[in-house]
Amino acid sequence: MGISSQEFQLGEILDKAYREIPLNKAEIIFLLGLNQEEEISQVFQVARDLRQRYFGEKLFLYGFVYFSTFCQNNCTFCLYRKSNRSLKRYRKSEREILDTAYSLAESGVHLLDLCMGEDPEYLMDSPRSFGKLLKIVEDVKQNTGLPLMISPGLVPQVFLERFQEVGVNWYALYQETHNRSLYAKMRLDQDYDARWGAKRAAHHMGLLVEEGLLTGIGDTMEDVADSFQAMKELGAEQVRVMSFVPQEETPMEKWVSPPRMREILIIAVMRLLFPDRLIPASLDVDGIRGLKQRLNAGANVVTSIIPPKAGLAGVSNNSLDIDEGNRTVKRVAEVVEDLGLRPASLDQYIDWVEKKQKRIGRIPAKEATI
Repeated sequence: MGISSQEFQLGEILDKAYREIPLNKAEIIFLLGLNQEEEISQVFQVARDLRQRYFGEKLFLYGFVYFSTFCQNNCTFCLYRKSNRSLKRYRKSEREILDTAYSLAESGVHLLDLCMGEDPEYLMDSPRSFGKLLKIVEDVKQNTGLPLMISPGLVPQVFLERFQEVGVNWYALYQETHNRSLYAKMRLDQDYDARWGAKRAAHHMGLLVEEGLLTGIGDTMEDVADSFQAMKELGAEQVRVMSFVPQEETPMEKWVSPPRMREILIIAVMRLLFPDRLIPASLDVDGIRGLKQRLNAGANVVTSIIPPKAGLAGVSNNSLDIDEGNRTVKRVAEVVEDLGLRPASLDQYIDWVEKKQKRIGRIPAKEATI
C-alpha cells in the first residue's frame, strides 16, 4: 500500500517540529485540520516527545483561588459579566483567602493563582482598595512562600510594579482571541491594545506572562494560527487554550460547546510550536475526567486545583468536581501516575521560574525564602 500525499505531508511537518524547525502558517493550519484518529495520535506522540525533551516526566500543579466574582466588564462569554443579575457573587475575606492559600500550599501545589474579576472594590488607587488587595497578595506570599500568579484583569502599570515588588512572579491576562473583530464581540468595550500592552509592560518589568485563547467562539483555524504567532511575539512563558462552555444568562448561552478534540489538538500543536513552555491542562472545562486527554496531548501543567468545601468557584464549569474532591493534588496525582508522569518537586518549579525571570529581568526584590 502506497503512502498518501496527506501522510507524506504530515510526516514532513512532524519531522520539522521534532527537530524544532519553525512551522509556517500553512503547516500549522494543516495540523489543526486533522481529523483522522491515527494522524492525530502521531501529532500527540511528537508533542509528548518534545515535552519529555524539556521536562521529562515532571508536571507542575497550580492552586486556584478565585477570591472575588464581582467584575466591571460585560464579556459576552463569561458567567461573571457585570450584567448577570442571576449570579450569587462573593468576595472572600482576607482570612478566608489566606486559609485557602495555606491549605493549597500544604497539599503540594507549586504555585498559587490569585484570580478575580475586574472588581472595582480592589482596583481603585487607594489604601482601602488596591492597597487592600496588595496586602492580601503580600500576606499570601509571606505565609506560603510559594510562587504567585496574579489574575486581576487589566490593571495600570503602577499596580503591576507594586505586585512585582511584593513577590508576584506571573501576570495572567488573556486576549481570548487575536482576531480584533472577534475580540470586540467577546470583550465588549475593552481596548485590545491596552490589554496587550499591559502584558508587554509586565514582561518588561520582569514578570512572567501567561497568554490564553478561547476556542469555540467563532474562531477559525487561521485565527488560532494567528494566536500562536501573537503568543510567540509576546514571548509568553505559559500559553493555554480552553474550550468555550456556554454560560447561563449571557448573550452566548445558546451556543454549543465545541468538540473537545479541537482543544486537545490545539494543545498538541502548541507543544510543537512552544516545546520549552508551560502549557496547562485545565480542570475547569471537563474536570478530572478530561485530564488524561490533555496530558496525552503534551500539556505539562495542571491548573485550577481547588480544595473542596472552601466555597470557591471555577471559571468555565464553576462548580465541577470541586466539592467532590476531584480537583485536589491527591486526586490529580492518581491520574498522572497512570500516565507515567509525576508532580515535580517545589524546588524544581522554583528553579524553572527563577531561570525564566533572570532571562527577562530582575527577580523580585522581596522574593520569599523557600
